[in-house]
Amino acid sequence: MILLSVQNVCKSFVMNTVLQDATLTLQEGSRMGFIGVNGSGKSTLFRLISGQMQPDSGEIVLMRGARIGMLTQEADITSECTVLEELERVFEPVRRMEERLRAMETQMALAHDDEMAFQRLSDDYARLTQRFEDAGGYEWPSRIQGVLAGLGFAKGRENQPARLLSGGEKTRLCLARLLLTQPDLLMLDEPTNHLDLKSTQWLEETLKKYRGTVLVISHDRYFLNAVCDCMAELSMRKIVQYVGNYDQFMEKRQADIERQLKEYKLQQAEIARQQAIIARYRMYNREKSIKAAESREKRLEKMERIERPVSEQKVRFSFEARRRTGDDVLFAKNLSKSFHGRTLFSDFHLHLRAGDRVAIIGPNGVGKSTLLNIIAGQLSADRGTVEFGSNVDLGYYDQQQAQLHAEKTVLNEVWDDFPRLEIDRIRSVLALFLLTGDDVFQPIHTLSGGEKGRVALAKLMLRKDNLLLLDEPTNHLDMDSREVLEAALNDFEGTILTVSHDRYFINRVANRIVEMRPDGVSEYLGNYDDYLEKKRLESLADESDAFNGMTRTQMEKEKREQRLFAESKKALAQRIAALETRIGETEAQIQQLEAQMGNPQVYKIPEEARRLAQEHAQAQSLLDSLYAEWTETSDALDAQNNPEK
Repeated sequence: MILLSVQNVCKSFVMNTVLQDATLTLQEGSRMGFIGVNGSGKSTLFRLISGQMQPDSGEIVLMRGARIGMLTQEADITSECTVLEELERVFEPVRRMEERLRAMETQMALAHDDEMAFQRLSDDYARLTQRFEDAGGYEWPSRIQGVLAGLGFAKGRENQPARLLSGGEKTRLCLARLLLTQPDLLMLDEPTNHLDLKSTQWLEETLKKYRGTVLVISHDRYFLNAVCDCMAELSMRKIVQYVGNYDQFMEKRQADIERQLKEYKLQQAEIARQQAIIARYRMYNREKSIKAAESREKRLEKMERIERPVSEQKVRFSFEARRRTGDDVLFAKNLSKSFHGRTLFSDFHLHLRAGDRVAIIGPNGVGKSTLLNIIAGQLSADRGTVEFGSNVDLGYYDQQQAQLHAEKTVLNEVWDDFPRLEIDRIRSVLALFLLTGDDVFQPIHTLSGGEKGRVALAKLMLRKDNLLLLDEPTNHLDMDSREVLEAALNDFEGTILTVSHDRYFINRVANRIVEMRPDGVSEYLGNYDDYLEKKRLESLADESDAFNGMTRTQMEKEKREQRLFAESKKALAQRIAALETRIGETEAQIQQLEAQMGNPQVYKIPEEARRLAQEHAQAQSLLDSLYAEWTETSDALDAQNNPEK
C-alpha cells in the first residue's frame, strides 16, 4: 500500500529551480534511502513532505491518518526540561490514561451500590486498561532508558537540563524523542551525524525493526546498506528510484547510465542515417523524391528523442608522494594524555610501516582526534614519544579546518602556501575541486563545510606528502566526492593514518583497524568487515565452553534435555502430573483474582485494586512458564516412548 506519493512537484527559490516535475512513491513499511549531492534539494523535499513548505506546483499525498515525524539537522530543544523530562513528554497521553484509570478506580468504589453504573464503569475501565497496555503503559520508562543508552547518553545525564546539551547532543535527543514517538512515516535528515560507531549500529538495528516507514537522507553508505531496501536519488532536479540498498543502487544506476548512453548513440546514428537519406532525396529534386524526403522528415520529427545521460559535476583529484619513505614510518610509544584530570588514553603504542593504511575507531571522547593532533605536532603528550622514520613528509587533514585562514580568499589560501606555482595552475587545481570562476574569490569564512573540506584537500594534494594523517576526511563531502577520495587514497603509494566514523570509507581504504576504548586499545588486521567478523568470533569465544565450543545458552538447553531424557518414564510422568496440578492451581488463583477485581468494594481502596492487578499479572506470567515446562517435559516423554523418532 502506498503511504506517500509525490507527483510532478516543482519548487523554486527566486531564480533557482530546486525541484522540477519530481516524482516519488513510498510504500508502507519500506525503508528508503534518499541521496544526492549537497545543495541538490533533499532537505527542501523533506520540508515539502512534512508541510513546512508548499510546492509551486504538483501534488504530495499522504495516507489518511498517517503521522509524520521528522529529524532535521537543527535541533529544536529550547525548553527548561531535563533530558528525561523532555522524553517523558512523549508519553504524556499514556500518563493521562494512567491518571484516568486511577480516577475510575475511585469512581468504581463509590458506585458499588449502583450495579448498572458499576458495570458501565467496569467495562470502560477494561477498555481503557487495554488501550493503556497497547500504548506501552507498563514499559515506557524502560523504553526511554533503552533509547538513551543506545544513543550514547551516559548514565546520570538524563537529569541534566536539555538546553545545556551541545548541538550534537541536542540532535541525538531529538532523535530519541522521535524514536519513542514512533510516527507512521519517520523522516531522518543525516541521523548518524554526531553518533559514534556503537550508537550508529544500535540505530541501524532499531530502524530495521521499526514498525513504520522510514525515509532517510544520509551520506553514510554503510548505514544505507544495512537499513534500506530501496533508494531514491535527486539529481538534476529530478528523482529516480531503485529497489535495493546502496551497493545495489550503484550497480543499477551505472547499468542504467550505460544502457541509456548506448541507446542514445544508436538513436543518434539512426537520426544521422535518416538525415543523410533525406538530403539525398532532396538532392534529386524530383516530386517523388521530395515527397519521400518529407515523409521521412515527419517520421523523424515524431521520433521520441532519448536524452544523453548527464550527471552532476564531480570532484577529480589524486594524491602523489614526491619521495619514498623508509620501511619504518612512525613509532608512537607509551603515549598518554589527560585533560582536567580525565585520562583520555594511556600507554598507547603504534608502529606504522610503509604502505600501511590504518583506521582508528572508537567511541566519542576516547581521544582519537587528540591522538592525531599529538602525532601531527599540534599538541604535546603528557607522556611518551613520537618518532618518524627516514624521509617522512607529514600531511595533516584537520576535520575542524583550523589550518584554514578565515579572512583569506580561496585563491590566496592556496596560493600563499604554494607561491612558486602559477596562478593558472592554482586555479586549475581548485577547479578539480569544483571551485571555479568567482568562487575562488570568496572568503574562507563564507564557505560551507563541504567547500572548506575541498579547499583543505586541494592543499593536501599539492603538498605531495608521503604520510597522510586524516581526521574524519569524509565529513561534509557528498557521496560522489567520497567515492573519488577513496579511489585517490587507494592509488596513493604512501602511508595513511585516519580517524573516521565512515565505515564504508574504512572498508575501502584501511588494511588495519586500531580500536580505542576507555579500557584499552586493540588492533585488527583487515578492513571494517574483517574487524566486525573478528569481534563476532571474540564474542562467541567469550560465551562458549572451552571443551565443546557451545554458548552457555546452548549448553544449558542441552543439559536440560539430557537430564530430562535420562529420567525414567515414570519420573517424567510424575513431573507432568505435578505440573498439571500446579497449572490447575494457578488457573484457579487467576479466576479468584479476577472475581475479586470484579467486586466493587475493592475499588474503595485504590492501593488494593493495584495490588490485585499486579498479582494477576504475576500469576498469568507463572502460568505461561508452567505451560512451557509442561510442553518440554511432554516432548521428553514422547522421545522416551518413541526412540525411533
